[in-house]
Amino acid sequence: MITADESLRLKQKIEARTAHIGIFGMGYVGLPLALLFSEQGFPVTGFDIDEAKVTTLNSGGSYIVRIPGTEIELARGRGFSATGDYRKVHDLDAIIICVPTPLDDFNQPDLTYIRGTAAAVAPHLREGQLVILESTTYPGTTEEVLIPLLESGNPARLRAESASGSTDVPCFYVAFSPEREDPGNDTVARRDIPKVVGGIGPVSSELAETLYGSIFNRTVPVSSPATAEMTKLLENIYRCVNIALVNELKQLCERMDIDLFEVIEAAKTKPFGFQAFYPGPGLGGHCIPIDPFYLSWKAKQFDFRTRFIELAGEVNRQMPYYVIEKTVEALNVRRKSLNGSKVLVLGLAYKKDIDDLRESPSLTIIELLRQRGAEVSYNDPFFPTVGRGRHYELNMTCTPLDDLASFDCVVIVTDHSTYDYASIASQAQLIIDTRNAMKGIRAGNIVRC
Repeated sequence: MITADESLRLKQKIEARTAHIGIFGMGYVGLPLALLFSEQGFPVTGFDIDEAKVTTLNSGGSYIVRIPGTEIELARGRGFSATGDYRKVHDLDAIIICVPTPLDDFNQPDLTYIRGTAAAVAPHLREGQLVILESTTYPGTTEEVLIPLLESGNPARLRAESASGSTDVPCFYVAFSPEREDPGNDTVARRDIPKVVGGIGPVSSELAETLYGSIFNRTVPVSSPATAEMTKLLENIYRCVNIALVNELKQLCERMDIDLFEVIEAAKTKPFGFQAFYPGPGLGGHCIPIDPFYLSWKAKQFDFRTRFIELAGEVNRQMPYYVIEKTVEALNVRRKSLNGSKVLVLGLAYKKDIDDLRESPSLTIIELLRQRGAEVSYNDPFFPTVGRGRHYELNMTCTPLDDLASFDCVVIVTDHSTYDYASIASQAQLIIDTRNAMKGIRAGNIVRC
């Protein structure tokens, strides 16, 4: 077992920027985090089971639009590399897990990636390492899932520091620190996003704070991993509930012939007590559509039903169906049926100006359009082709915008900044605008929903 002097040495290595950091999962969270550590002079190794990602990174390339290859090249010059060889875990001082936590087909937490990573890491752990989970999950995952897997998979039967204040000396340290990435947000620097940290015991907490304090301008310590896990869920459920509210108000305002976007802009002028949220065609991304279900599932273990949260999830999940209804109505006014109509979906990404398809409402909308017999095409500058994913199988190629008049309907699902909306309005026969992208453009062919 390690001693207090050894934990002090680990802290000193972190402060000296000589601690070797391993980031597991080179996706939208893990890769930016690896680059932050590299920028501060740490030796960093990225781990991923996707050989294509490993090859791309080691050749100085990038597969994420907002991260140019030049950033990867600079990191490589500072010693950054990627690998799929988990035997290298033994050489690390800190292990940070940033793997996906999706829902399964029954809207229950799917911890396959966390379990798989922990099982792969465990046999190679050594005394004195710091293990941090960043993947969004339900309260209790770190202590109930991660630690037992790390212990049972290690030949030495390593035992974590007790959160109850046990005097037993730990063999490794564990903490949870939720990721707070916001793809496409260029207004807040990564270093300026405060980092919430909750460790198993005071030494784990101190080490994790020291580690993150070296790359973030502020750390926010909390009392336990479960508190940190719940903090992440609160942040995203807060957004989910408020977006559900404006989505419901959008449908009401349509019947009342009131422009909800104008209402929101007016309400924003209040200098206190109001934060603007905007309606849309449904929620996307890895967190907001998923987190409410993680908490609802966990709440059932405590004989508690999160009715308010579940209702918000239900409202948001129905929005793609609302878009289809509006499309059908608009075509009917023009004496056309959705069945057999040529429909162009504008934008696949779940939000503007990013290359992320995770849980995008466009996927559901395309599926529903196809089910109704429409001939569906898409355009998105970030996706020249789109094939098969976890919950979709499109096998489509991006359609250029050089013959918009040939489509019976254009549905704006993602309002990328690169689109010339005035030009689109002048060419398209019919436009279903789900993002208020046509704000300020007055034309009879635009249906705002």
